[in-house]
Amino acid sequence: MPLFAQVLGPAFATLAAPVQALHAAPLPCRRTGQARIARGRHWLVPMLAALARLPKEAHALPVEVVFSVCGQGEQWARRFGRWPMVSRLWAQEGGLHEQLGAVHFGFELRAREGGIDWSVRSVRVFGLLPLPTRWFDGVRCREAWAAERYTFLVDVTLPWIGPLIRYEGWLDPQ
Repeated sequence: MPLFAQVLGPAFATLAAPVQALHAAPLPCRRTGQARIARGRHWLVPMLAALARLPKEAHALPVEVVFSVCGQGEQWARRFGRWPMVSRLWAQEGGLHEQLGAVHFGFELRAREGGIDWSVRSVRVFGLLPLPTRWFDGVRCREAWAAERYTFLVDVTLPWIGPLIRYEGWLDPQ
């Protein structure tokens, strides 16, 4: 069963066709598209972005994602232009977990209006240090569809720092 179908359960069937197709495709698979990336201006942003291996700022650049099997979950090997961003995702305790660089996120997924909203449930740095989840109340992640294609939005604003990163774009099947 696909990873996101495991986490969403029966709600997986309510997803729009482009969103469902991306998460139900046989692995490995490759998607390409375009993204726009904006980083915040706080002096801590470069260090925090490096910890999570977040891409550099760009207005319109090609994006490629290779989805593959990794243990009991998936690996997402993203490439924003020449900038790689690789993470590992798996289901655990009814949620989705993602290891991105030195940061481990726990997410609750909710199907809404044919897309998926991701809400942060937990964050750990270096696998040891838990961070207060209220620090991540300003994180918005959404998968949706527009013009019959898969779209994504990740918008991260942190207390005391403000905007960290916002990236959005679309992917098409190869």
